[in-house]
Amino acid sequence: MDNTGFSGKPQNSPSGEDIPPALRDTPETVPTSTKVRVRPMILMIGGLTGFVLLALISGYLFSTYAPKTNTVSQLNPTTPTITPSQTGTSVNQNKYAGTLLGHFSYPEAPSEDLVPISADGRIRMRKAAAQSYREMTQAARRAGVLLVPISAFRSVKDQEQLFFGVGAQRNQSPAERAAVSAPPGYSEHHTGYAVDIGDGAAPSTNVNPNFDKTKAFQWLQANAARFSFEISFPKDNVQGVSYEAWHWRYVGDRDSLEMFYKARNLKPAKISQ
Repeated sequence: MDNTGFSGKPQNSPSGEDIPPALRDTPETVPTSTKVRVRPMILMIGGLTGFVLLALISGYLFSTYAPKTNTVSQLNPTTPTITPSQTGTSVNQNKYAGTLLGHFSYPEAPSEDLVPISADGRIRMRKAAAQSYREMTQAARRAGVLLVPISAFRSVKDQEQLFFGVGAQRNQSPAERAAVSAPPGYSEHHTGYAVDIGDGAAPSTNVNPNFDKTKAFQWLQANAARFSFEISFPKDNVQGVSYEAWHWRYVGDRDSLEMFYKARNLKPAKISQ
């Protein structure tokens, strides 16, 4: 027998071409151009995979350890949110920092600085304001107008009853009550510089919007500034307080001027939306 296989070629041929592919010791050589294309593709896929994993890990860590932001209701869940439509009051009641329901805070006048402006001695104002008020009423009387003091200085204690007691009788919420009466500690009457004025010839208009139709109001509009008095709450005032034609305040000395006008120099508050 010769040494040829079934193919008729010598089996010990030095050429590897005669060895079946499954039995060859030398692996097939990959073309260089193919290696160049495969390597960047592998690097790209690996880089994208790493980026995705890094993003997922970072998101998990941030959601786990980042501080949580609480809303007002979360910090104090018992405090209801009140809107102007619920209270029937103006948005301006919360416009200024340092106010309470639209009213500024005022100190209570010392009792030793108060003097009467009424015949019975019960209605009192600070000395400078009282002197100017008496001069104003005398000038009005000469013009045939009778100015009558209804209320002037009120203590914080008196204001508590006026605000809470009357508010309860009328079934008013604090916001509704604040539209017509200041909370205790926030009334101009505490200062001893404010006075509610009526027309002696029309007592039915006392503490009433119709007071602005009286001769007394018309005279005050034309002459009160000469005696250093001004209306505190005109129509559409920025504080959102109801129009009070009868409520006037003295601004004729340094103390009264600073007290009332410094309050109005406060900056508007930043209201969260």
